[in-house]
Amino acid sequence: MGDLLLVRHGETEWSVSGQHTSWTDLPLTHHGEDQAKSLAPLLSRRTYALILTSPLERALRTAELAGLTGAVTDPDLHEWDYGGYEGITTVDIHRTRPDWDLWTDGVPPGTDGHPGESPAEVGARADRVLGRVEAALPDGDVLLVAHSHFLRVLTARRLRLPPEEGRLFQLATGSVSRLSTEHGRPVIAEWNARTS
Repeated sequence: MGDLLLVRHGETEWSVSGQHTSWTDLPLTHHGEDQAKSLAPLLSRRTYALILTSPLERALRTAELAGLTGAVTDPDLHEWDYGGYEGITTVDIHRTRPDWDLWTDGVPPGTDGHPGESPAEVGARADRVLGRVEAALPDGDVLLVAHSHFLRVLTARRLRLPPEEGRLFQLATGSVSRLSTEHGRPVIAEWNARTS
């Protein structure tokens, strides 16, 4: 039985500023590209039964710079749809909604086909990804390259927690985390690993 490795994409301008970034397809910063390249030694030590990436440029570029080959894009690995809060920081949201919390309150609808998602809806996507992961784990390790909030929800679901418990798992840009098993139960084996 393999392990599940999670890679959060490298830094973008909006990850630095704290703006919610879902469908806005930002490139990596120069530092984000360096972060992605620095992951290669951590990832090259293993062979993978399956590599899946988000279809967004920041995830695809991270996979490329980290030296991953044979990755398949999976639309379910897309970041949480922040709806009307796309591009807005939590600080700005708190000016009009001081008690707002993404994990319990979700987001208001946005425009242009971006209705926003609730924690349960993101959890449903994570569960679909985990179904594909489960099918591949008997053949070796599985690696996912995606986004902070989505991977946090996926971690909660892998650990058999409700989606909103993803709030417990802060995830740094350009990092590798590893979910494994112990005595038949899913566990966090490494979190936010980096080479530098």
